[in-house]
Amino acid sequence: MNDPLFSVKNRIVAVTGGLGQLGKQFSAALLGRGARVAILDLNVDNTELPEVFQQYRDNGNLVLIGTDITKRDSLEDALDIVCNTWGEAPHGLINNAALDSPPSAPPEETGPFETFPVDSWDRVMDVNVKGVFQACQVFGAKMAEAGKGSIVNIGSTYGIVSPDHRIYEYKSKNGGKPFYKPVVYSASKSALVNFTKYLAVYWGGTGVRTNLLALGGVFNNQDAEFLSGYCARVPLGRMANEDEYNGTVIYLMSDASSYMTGATIMLDGGWTAW
Repeated sequence: MNDPLFSVKNRIVAVTGGLGQLGKQFSAALLGRGARVAILDLNVDNTELPEVFQQYRDNGNLVLIGTDITKRDSLEDALDIVCNTWGEAPHGLINNAALDSPPSAPPEETGPFETFPVDSWDRVMDVNVKGVFQACQVFGAKMAEAGKGSIVNIGSTYGIVSPDHRIYEYKSKNGGKPFYKPVVYSASKSALVNFTKYLAVYWGGTGVRTNLLALGGVFNNQDAEFLSGYCARVPLGRMANEDEYNGTVIYLMSDASSYMTGATIMLDGGWTAW
């Protein structure tokens, strides 16, 4: 993208969970447009680096930092590495790291609301809410001090509307146990909606903008029955491809979105438009 309005060239962006399915997409899209990217991921030492990233690591535009976003000192260490590597404060933060309970999750996490485990609630909230809160405290404060920056929180349609449990009913057929999308995922993603607005107001005068992307489901070789039920609920008739959110991320990291803050952008194929 050569339009300077959408340029992210030389901008420093930290991506939490940057080695996950979407994190790799966001990172690659930014790197391909000249940004400098710090991938913050718990699994840096245990995940094979995609080949496309190696060139950016070699030319100094990519740094990988083992980071636990539930621990503030780990985030502070990551920020120090970013600032020391490139000599300036980051321009962007993408809060992508999160825990979810997919259809293959253990039955105790996908059973009835009344028996949802408290320890599972705490574990997910620790990453999905506390982790985002701390990353914003550490990286956002540095951006506010520098007088510029863009924070993108990654939300979900299930943080805007309730899950449609009917698409999981097939799992209880033939003696299977009922499946419910866990309450904690919805609660954690819902919390980010107003947290994003809070930061937009709090840092409004500093040049730091904060927005949220409410994403629909991404195709990842899910089973045929799930796909059939899910896609029937989407006006576009399909799940998202993993690269279809990249354009909006570039927009929010560029000057094209300079007057946007506190917004929730729906990217769900029309799921919430019914």
